[in-house]
Amino acid sequence: MSSTKSKIDVIKEIFGEYGRAGQEYLFFCPFCSHHKKKLSLNLSKDKYKCWVCDKAGPISRLVKRFGNFLQQQKWKELTGQVEVTDFEKVLYGQEEQKQEIKEEVLELPAEFISLCNRNTSLTSLAPRGYLESRGIDKSDILRWKLGYCSDGEYAGRVVAPSFNVDGKVNFFVGRAYDKQWRKYMNPSVNKDIIFNELYVDWDSDVTLVEGVFDAIKVENSIPLLGSTLREDSKLFTQILKHDPAVYVALDPDAEKKAFNLIESLLKYDIEVYKVPIKPYKDVGEMSKNEFKRRKAESQLFKNTDSILIERIMGI
Repeated sequence: MSSTKSKIDVIKEIFGEYGRAGQEYLFFCPFCSHHKKKLSLNLSKDKYKCWVCDKAGPISRLVKRFGNFLQQQKWKELTGQVEVTDFEKVLYGQEEQKQEIKEEVLELPAEFISLCNRNTSLTSLAPRGYLESRGIDKSDILRWKLGYCSDGEYAGRVVAPSFNVDGKVNFFVGRAYDKQWRKYMNPSVNKDIIFNELYVDWDSDVTLVEGVFDAIKVENSIPLLGSTLREDSKLFTQILKHDPAVYVALDPDAEKKAFNLIESLLKYDIEVYKVPIKPYKDVGEMSKNEFKRRKAESQLFKNTDSILIERIMGI
């Protein structure tokens, strides 16, 4: 039995009967459920694309998402992929351990004033001016539920709250909008959270950035609240569980950490892209359209060898 026929047999088990158009194999799309066979697979290029909903990517991701365990293993054998032996430990074992740790629920500072209100006081002029200077508009303020404090412990700071899946505050970031020496002031709680998990769409690709003001410029983004991501963290575990395509968009001065993160994700067969940031200092300096353009030009990393080549080229 040829390799091509064996692969098609696996795909057929998952998606049913197919049609042919030259080198393309046509199936019903599981994403948009169009009534015609619009999901096109090209085995020689290892690519799929739906001509209706524009979903596209490597065929291996399609099998991984919709195939059962046996179908996934068969595909790995046919494509020479190496099975990651500790995947279940990371995905299930550590997740079960973390479920025993109750996530902290916070209260926003007592002095917090929402910028989402229609009527705002004169004290809102400074924080609004700061946000405007960073390219953050009213729709961003509403989407991210931004506010500020004019007095109290977080006085002179824009406050960006984070909501867990139950809609409760589990963290917040306070960023100075005046000339305070300490730019950021955050609560002293466990940072092993998914910032604004309530709004994350795991059925779409996600973008990992360093800070909240980077994330505001990007659709379906998650700020790491830093430049590293541990493999035993809640966010890493959820990425493995939901298996989205991941775009890494860390600051240029965190290049080494970005490659380390990409390498960690590749170990678990996650589709990873690296977004070019230079000559900007961070994503927050870009316009939303500029980031979209750069995201479209992002480099796909298929294996650790490609990371090594990229690192050598960057020396």
